[in-house]
Order: sequence, then C-alpha cells, then structure tokens
Amino acid sequence: MPHIHLKEYQEATLPCQIGMSRFLFRATNVNHRNEQLIAVEVEGKPFFILRKDEKKCLIKSDKITRPSPTYLIHTALLDYVSLTDAKVLSSNVHTAHKSIHFQETTALKPIEFFVTQFPQNDSMHIEVGFGSGRHLIHQALQHPNTTFIGIEIHRPSIEQVLKQISIQNIDNILLLDYDARLFMELIPSNSIEKIYVHFPVPWDKKPHRRVISKAFIEEAIRVLNVNGKLELRTDSENYYMYSYETFMGLRQLSLEIHKNRSIAVSSKYEDRWRLMEKNIYDLILINTEESPKRNAILHFKFPKKLCNSKRLEALNGTTVTFEEEFIHYERLYRIENDGMLLRLSFGNFKQPEHLYLIFRDDETIYFPQEPIATPTNYKVHQRLIKELHG
Repeated sequence: MPHIHLKEYQEATLPCQIGMSRFLFRATNVNHRNEQLIAVEVEGKPFFILRKDEKKCLIKSDKITRPSPTYLIHTALLDYVSLTDAKVLSSNVHTAHKSIHFQETTALKPIEFFVTQFPQNDSMHIEVGFGSGRHLIHQALQHPNTTFIGIEIHRPSIEQVLKQISIQNIDNILLLDYDARLFMELIPSNSIEKIYVHFPVPWDKKPHRRVISKAFIEEAIRVLNVNGKLELRTDSENYYMYSYETFMGLRQLSLEIHKNRSIAVSSKYEDRWRLMEKNIYDLILINTEESPKRNAILHFKFPKKLCNSKRLEALNGTTVTFEEEFIHYERLYRIENDGMLLRLSFGNFKQPEHLYLIFRDDETIYFPQEPIATPTNYKVHQRLIKELHG
C-alpha cells in the first residue's frame, strides 16, 4: 500500500486545494489522538488519508475508502507533503503519473455506475476474481457481442487488465473493484448468462471469507437466466468438496462435474499446477428456474439532527446484532470545528459493508458513498436510524 514516513507531522489549514487534490477536513480519533483521517478529493473521488504517529509519522491511504486506480492515492499523498512542506524520511510513492491507458479507457467503473446504469445486453457474463485477466480478455475477444463484467479487489490486477483493454481496444469489458458477494444482490434477476469463479482463494482457515456459499449460490440462481451457468474451477480438493456439499444442499439442482477438463484458455497458475500434475476440478451449476424481479430499493437518507455527540460516544465500540445482520460502531472521530465521524461495519455477518458516517448539525451522510442498494443494506439502514436516534 502506498505510504510515506515523515520526520514530523505538520497540520495544514483545511479546506484547501493544492495540485490535483482538494483537502476537505480533518478528523481525530476520540480514543487515540495520534490517529487522524484527512478527507481528500482527487478527480472527483473522495477518500481518506490515514495519519498515524508512531516512532515516526506515517501517512497512507485509509483501507476502507481507498480508490482505484492507485495513482489517485499517490497524488493525494504527494500533494499533502507539498502542502505541509514536510520532510520525507522514507517513501514508496515516487510519482503520481496517470498511465496513458487510464486516459484511453473508461472500463473501470465505480459501484454507483452499476446502481444507476446497470448494463443492458441479451448476453452478459461475469467473472469473479479475474486475476491476470487472461480468461476474461480471451472470452471478451471471442464473444464481441457479449458484455463482460470483471470483478477484482487486487489493484495491480485491475491496472494490468485495464492496460490490455486499452492496448487491444476492447470495448465489451467493464471492471469493478468491489466485493462480488455484495455486488450480486445488485444485479437484476434473470439477466446473466454465465458467472465464472475460477481458482478462488480457498480460505481453508477462514471459510467464512469464501466466495462460494449458500447465499452466493442462491443469488447466482436469481441473477442467471434459464439455462444460465455458474462455473467454479479450482485446484483445491478441499474447496471442491466444500462447494460440492454446498451445491448439494439446494432443494433442486442440475450440476455438471469435471476433473482435469481442458478449456480454451488457462491461467499461468493453472499451467504451473498441471506441470505439477495437480488435479483441476470443475463444478458447473445450470439454472433451471426463472426468478421473480426484485423490487426497487428506497433511498438511504437520514432524518435531520439524528443524534448528538453523547449518543455517539455511548455507541462507540459497541455492536448490535439482529436476525442475521449486525451493526458494529468501530471508531469515533471528532471533525475539526464541524461535527463527528463514525466508522461502521454492518450488514450480513459473512459479507459486511464498511463505511463512514459524517454527523453535522443539519445532516447525516455516508462517506465516501451510500451503501449499495440491496435489500440487506436497506434493512440494516433502517435499523441504524433507530439505533442512532436512541
């Protein structure tokens, strides 16, 4: 992750603009005053810089709000150093150059794009965790009339595929940096032809983090059209057996099973595993049912003057659970001269959202954006209003 160590921390008067960065406000952790969040906006994307004072001052991108591509983070960090005229002790941020490939392609989309303008095409495929992008790009070139949505949270992989999209002038791929399990709830019913989950991380020690789960499969069935397919491909026998048992837990099922099946394109890891004579397993679910359309979700707004600082201080560090959902009030910050900031995790236990809430006298808003409009998030939002109101 991009970071810079400074000899000492210098505060700047905010808000202000320098270079490409607009610094908005500063918020200090009420329990750990050596931790601050600095809100910044670069090219219209808001996020936080995290500052910590340890043996030497560290500034880096906040994990929850960090944007793609990473040059936005580099830009903000370097601009903040310039703003404060700080002395740099060490850094892995040397330039904030925007690759020409980001200027030539608009394939990388924010989650808000899919909320308001979900693509419409008779043929649509999704690849979850596309890695190097070899399979995704091959499929897109072979099927130019199909729209492909590639989902990945590894930033270097995203940038590598964006480069190839630009070089090869591919116009039927959209990329998203987001949790695929949450994204599934956003997809219209019966709209997808194929979902590829190729070589997901097995997470043997943390099975709750696996992509394949009962909830994910049920959402896949909802979004797939009739005869649409969910294709899992893995080299992990443990993951294969776990997934098989999860699939077989369904009331109704049409399933293909393959071992060491050859496909048109393989990843570099698969090539290596085949040389090691490692087995490759395929589980392919064929959807046989049409799902009902999902009702539109209402807005994620808050009433004015929702709560006061005493209520927030009482909630700080607590967790509330209800049915299959939870709200964890992780950390509370005081915004300099202008309200409070609360870091939240909430939603389903297996696939939570992580966001911030800004509290000012006349408004309460999510930062850097509202949760995606899913039934689970809307349900938790309504509970959150009750909790904050006290």
